[in-house]
Amino acid sequence: MSETRDQAIQDLHQRASAIAGKVMTGATADPRARDRAVDRILTSRIWGIPIMVLLLAGVFYLTIAGANVPSALLAELLFWVEAQLALLLTAAGAPAWLTGLLVHGVYKGLAWVVSVMLPPMAIFFPLFTLLEDLGYLPRVAFNLDGLLRRAGAHGKQALTMAMGFGCNAAGVVATRIIESPRERLIAILTNNFVPCNGRWPTLILVSALFVAAAVPPMWGSLAAMGAVMGATLVGLVATLIASRLLSGTVLRGEPSAFVLELPPYRRPQVLRVLYTSLIDRTIFVLGRAMAVAAPAGGLIWVLANVKLGEASLFASMAAAVEPAGRALGLDGVILLAMIVAVPANEIVVPTILMGYLAVGQMTELTDMAQLRTLLDAQGWTVMTAVSLMLFSVLHFPCSTTTWTIWKETRSVRWTVLSNLMPTAVAVVVCAAVNLIFG
Repeated sequence: MSETRDQAIQDLHQRASAIAGKVMTGATADPRARDRAVDRILTSRIWGIPIMVLLLAGVFYLTIAGANVPSALLAELLFWVEAQLALLLTAAGAPAWLTGLLVHGVYKGLAWVVSVMLPPMAIFFPLFTLLEDLGYLPRVAFNLDGLLRRAGAHGKQALTMAMGFGCNAAGVVATRIIESPRERLIAILTNNFVPCNGRWPTLILVSALFVAAAVPPMWGSLAAMGAVMGATLVGLVATLIASRLLSGTVLRGEPSAFVLELPPYRRPQVLRVLYTSLIDRTIFVLGRAMAVAAPAGGLIWVLANVKLGEASLFASMAAAVEPAGRALGLDGVILLAMIVAVPANEIVVPTILMGYLAVGQMTELTDMAQLRTLLDAQGWTVMTAVSLMLFSVLHFPCSTTTWTIWKETRSVRWTVLSNLMPTAVAVVVCAAVNLIFG
């Protein structure tokens, strides 16, 4: 069926080209000859995918490296505001619990999400939109069409996966470009396996602290980057496997005809790129993230400060899930942090540190040696780091993505499945890795 459809499309294209050649007059040169020459390289079987990987790796590098300083400055500003708000409420006679809940809980959760999430998105989305406006992204879909089609997915899913590297919620919205409802649903349910920018800080920090330290110093950076890319590859493989399973079970059906037109390369429109990336994507996604991060910050503060006997609710809950965490190669604090930080992946590490230090609010340690000493004292090993990276890549989507999935599907069934499926995958993979290598 697939070969017949491809042959029919090829015949139609050849007939259209022949007719166009007969009626066109006055043209002595093919206006798209240069585009075709470039496409022979960018869409070739040999060079197409390596160039694509290098280009996307460059985008990720610029995003991560370029966001470090703005994130630090923004965090410094927002946490300074936190201190001033606390002083203001205290001077106004507000009770300590109210100051803690509103300032060190709700506001701090918002500040952490904005400072970590905004700079990477403000870099990634313009770069991504620039490639889109240039005309390169359809070539990405062309290069990955065969692989995705064998997985029972739509070729355009490659574009939604690429968008998911910036934010899975944006990747879910981007699935609107897929015309087939069945294949669009496959893309929606599997987009979470692509690690978004909220998971990059955890992956990079853990790989730098443990994976890089496990090899000679001269190879440390390469080992850390390799670990991050390896975790990303695990997510991409999970996407293909899940797409294959979905297309063969609950979303069984005939693949839709996919005629991908490669548009001409064009000069990007800078103002359009900035508007689309900053207003339509960055502000839209950040707004939804803030809406779910605010109550999460308050909840985390309550868990850390309300006592159940001698221990806080957070400590008691961490102790309760300790056996499950150990079975996954983690511990109770890590597992609970992953659960309560579901509104935003950006606050996973601050929540873990809050649990280990037994303090009343999310915190961070800027001194890497001090941080490594703390984690070593809690029994962390390289296997703990690997398990956390795998669980971070494969686990349930954040609240913003879940909300977006419901908005796009209007189905409780598919929204629940979008959470249960990756959770099951994360549990099985981490348990297996811990059982074999732990």
